[in-house]
Amino acid sequence: MENIWTPAHQAVEDEDTEALAQLLAKGVDPDEVCGSMTLLTHAIDAEGDGALQSGCPLTVHTSAVLLAFGADPQLPGFDGRTPMDVAVHYGHDLAVKLLEQHISGSGGAGR
Repeated sequence: MENIWTPAHQAVEDEDTEALAQLLAKGVDPDEVCGSMTLLTHAIDAEGDGALQSGCPLTVHTSAVLLAFGADPQLPGFDGRTPMDVAVHYGHDLAVKLLEQHISGSGGAGR
């Protein structure tokens, strides 16, 4: 089967934060779009779907890496869904809080 994802989107799909950070450090656009999703929307979708399928707790590792590299927390994908829309859909409260901090300009804890 042919890979439909760019390398960065594949790293997001695999929740491989190390590979993702390396790609971003080499200049991959943190707002890259593949299919209908931005990297950040894809990350929140993968985190939410992964937790549903595995029964494991939700995480925000992939989303946090993207935000640290400057991903726009309000940028919608081609389908019009924003990262917040996807976070709310999954009840992904950690992602909602992380997004709210970046949207408000605080950028994270301790600021």
